[in-house]
Amino acid sequence: MAEIGFIGMGNMGYAILKGALKVFPADSFVFTAKTAKTRQRVHMETKVTYVESNAECANSCKYVVLAVKPQYYPIVLKQIRYAVTPEHVVTSLAPGITIASLKEVLGSDRRIIRAMPNTPALIGEGMTGLSFRPEEFSEEELAVIHKLFEAIGTCADVEEHLMSAVVCASGSSPAYVYQLIEALADGAVKYGMPREQAYLFTAQAVAGAARMVLETGEHPAVLKDKVCSPGGTTIAGVAALEEYGLRNAVLKACDACYEKCESIK
Repeated sequence: MAEIGFIGMGNMGYAILKGALKVFPADSFVFTAKTAKTRQRVHMETKVTYVESNAECANSCKYVVLAVKPQYYPIVLKQIRYAVTPEHVVTSLAPGITIASLKEVLGSDRRIIRAMPNTPALIGEGMTGLSFRPEEFSEEELAVIHKLFEAIGTCADVEEHLMSAVVCASGSSPAYVYQLIEALADGAVKYGMPREQAYLFTAQAVAGAARMVLETGEHPAVLKDKVCSPGGTTIAGVAALEEYGLRNAVLKACDACYEKCESIK
């Protein structure tokens, strides 16, 4: 019997499995996917055993990771309802779907963890928020879950009412950062820099700035001030960003993201 089973092998399920294989042996896992083609491909790439149905996957492990899109949850939950027992630990990756709503379908004594990773997990640089009711789990069980998500980057525990905020802060925000990188590169291309070189310069600048925040522990505003020489080029650019509403645009993006999360049931 495997330890951890994945239901779904899309980008996120596959990224977590690939990362986890660095810290767990392959026989710790079992998975299933929607199509035979996907099952065969993932098995060939990872050597992890697969099964043909969602219920069989749940029956084959203790830790079940639901890695399917939110719109597929109703049918998947019905398929595994009688396979999942109080001994299982079920981890849901879906935004907006609460622990309480999952318990309504699977059973009030079922043990649920909500996780919100992001796409940088694909390269081991993910950020995952985890929410659960601590009294329902042993230290050993939580250690397995933390080990699983630490294999794809960094994880942190949050209260469940903050999970939609996690989507704003890290789940969806890589897309906004990609837009920023693209816009910065366009600016460099406008003044003659070759596009591939522009992407290199801007992407590395964003990566380095993020690492400065994480490693120095300084407030982002303090780090910004250190770049802004009096009367210099950077403060001129910062003033233009304020004039044209960068801060407000980002806040509005977070509002839209949060509202969408809260509307998913």
